[in-house]
Amino acid sequence: MSKQKRHYRIFFTCEGKNYEIYARKVEQSDMYGFVTVEDVVFGERSNIVVDPSEESLKNEFSGVKRFMIPHHSISRIDEVEKSGAGKVVQLKGNGSVTAPAPGFPPRGGKG
Repeated sequence: MSKQKRHYRIFFTCEGKNYEIYARKVEQSDMYGFVTVEDVVFGERSNIVVDPSEESLKNEFSGVKRFMIPHHSISRIDEVEKSGAGKVVQLKGNGSVTAPAPGFPPRGGKG
């Protein structure tokens, strides 16, 4: 019985865009407050239909072996049976999303 490879669907927001990507490896990063994503998977290619959203993802992540996403940018990570077509969607408005970065309180003294 062959072991089936795991696939993960990751939803996150970055630079005013919502991303849905598929990857084979997702783990806690050595860098505090980040998740590491490796081996991004794209949907099956069709010569007839070209999805512009997935094409922009392929262009953005071409040549990228591994990348880190801050915890506060991630909406959800699902383990799925097989990968699908990724998507990137521009957010409405000014695209500015802010969240506090993980940090530590100042030492001693008055803060």
